[in-house]
Amino acid sequence: MRARATRPPATLETDADLRAGIRALRRKCAIARAVHDIAGDPPLRRRPAGLAGLARIVVGQQVSVASANAIWSRFEAALAPLTPARVLEAGEAELRAVGLSRPKVRTLKAMARVLAEPGFDLEALPAMSDDDVRTALTKIPGIGPWTADVYLLFCLGRRDAFAPGDLALQVAAQHAMRLAERPRANELAEIAARWRPWRGVAAHLLWAYYRVVTVRSGGVPV
Repeated sequence: MRARATRPPATLETDADLRAGIRALRRKCAIARAVHDIAGDPPLRRRPAGLAGLARIVVGQQVSVASANAIWSRFEAALAPLTPARVLEAGEAELRAVGLSRPKVRTLKAMARVLAEPGFDLEALPAMSDDDVRTALTKIPGIGPWTADVYLLFCLGRRDAFAPGDLALQVAAQHAMRLAERPRANELAEIAARWRPWRGVAAHLLWAYYRVVTVRSGGVPV
């Protein structure tokens, strides 16, 4: 018996793909419909895959968008051309000088060591399932579920990926669903199951919604 061919994971490649997902979510979920009514059409958030994409996510953790962009610009300029070998040869003082914290320096160094080995191939991730990508990435010291989920969303464009550990998504879901408390990662993962197979689109909507509601409330969006 011939083995069944495995379909490549569905991705969001264009704004048209994103809009198709929004239409599907509006039909199936009143919460998604209300979020879209308030937030409007979000931009498609895509970044290059590979070392640069993964490093960009690490650099941007727990800082504002403006700070992340500034640090990344300095990091890219200092380490160009960006390769695992270049990250490994950079001294801690050099990396700290661009604005990186010590934990981020450790993570980037660990990531570079793994990627420099022949057994790990970032280029193979696009053909892998979401679960397998998450498993592969979280084996790298310092790379947790949030980083892996954001890589799936932004760098691989996975249509049904989600990042339940993301603070902005948790806050947006709490506000949109009028929950008494901000849902924890496991709770938001259960909530997000209603948005399958368009959870990546739901994440885009919730991030856009978060920006709207935080601006209205006088907060500063991340």
